[in-house]
Amino acid sequence: MPEVIFTGPAGRIEGRYQPAKRKGAPIAIVLHPHPQFGGTMNNQIVYNLFYAFANRGFSVLRFNFRGVGRSQGAFDHGQGELSDAAAALDWAQAMNPEARTCWIAGVSFGAWIGMQLLMRRPEIEGFISIAAMANRYDFSFLAPCPSSGLFVHGSQDRVAPVKDVVSVIEKVKTQKGIQIEHAVVDGANHFFDGKVEDLMETVNGYLDKRLGVATAEDAA
Repeated sequence: MPEVIFTGPAGRIEGRYQPAKRKGAPIAIVLHPHPQFGGTMNNQIVYNLFYAFANRGFSVLRFNFRGVGRSQGAFDHGQGELSDAAAALDWAQAMNPEARTCWIAGVSFGAWIGMQLLMRRPEIEGFISIAAMANRYDFSFLAPCPSSGLFVHGSQDRVAPVKDVVSVIEKVKTQKGIQIEHAVVDGANHFFDGKVEDLMETVNGYLDKRLGVATAEDAA
């Protein structure tokens, strides 16, 4: 899994990139939790999401937002981080010019950034949003949501309670042809402490349903 450096709006961005073996494979971008609360691309959930896509034959990129790790710049309350995510997708597309589709996955703050990117980039055809902070960030821009995807929350999430996400999902669900699914991991908190395995079982099940069951050949 090569370490990569690419240019973002605030300077150098540090990432990890796993290229697909076959031409034309889809791209996945994975976005980490809040930079000011210890979120990095090495977050356990981000790492697991990265390999969930890599094992399905995607070209996958995870990276540090500005001001995190070796990425240059300073925290910008979401606006700059959205620009970083757009630059990451641009870089991945430049590396994979034959790719026609893309997925976006984000955790907590990263889920909010990911959904905003989804609204701006029509090539994004699927999303995974984990522990989306619908109580702290405005998700009303998802009207209509252009792609189907999955929201996952922990039943014991005190940082971003399930009820706030449910109200967002119910508004989005009415859009024609788009299927938004919502899964709750029983007993999990905002960080899925001790429940990452259960979380990934849910995510992998959803990806298998959307993409077909992963095999060793997909990643080979």
